[in-house]
Amino acid sequence: MKELLLNPVACHFAGRLWLQGPDDRFMGIGRLELLEKIGALGSISKAAQAMGMSYKKAWDLVNSMNAQVTTPLVSTQTGGSHGGGAVLTPAGQQVLEAFGAVQVRFQEFMRQETERLLG
Repeated sequence: MKELLLNPVACHFAGRLWLQGPDDRFMGIGRLELLEKIGALGSISKAAQAMGMSYKKAWDLVNSMNAQVTTPLVSTQTGGSHGGGAVLTPAGQQVLEAFGAVQVRFQEFMRQETERLLG
């Protein structure tokens, strides 16, 4: 393909990639970040707070993801003397790593296409 005859001042490709289930989005960059925060902070509430998201929204996203798989991605424990919490299951960790790698490849693809067409 010929290089485009544009003056690409500060232009670049941008986009978002997500995995769509039959009824709802399964995984996207926001859900990926939520899983990362839950894994790091051990709490849906703390993860939501760190993202500037309501607890209800975070809880709804976790429920949506868990409902779309045969093995839950996030496991929760209700409060008690030691408090509640949430952890990524092995399946959650696997999804986090796999989709994170897809996101990296997608960003690289957009960088390469920007360079190819506008560079």
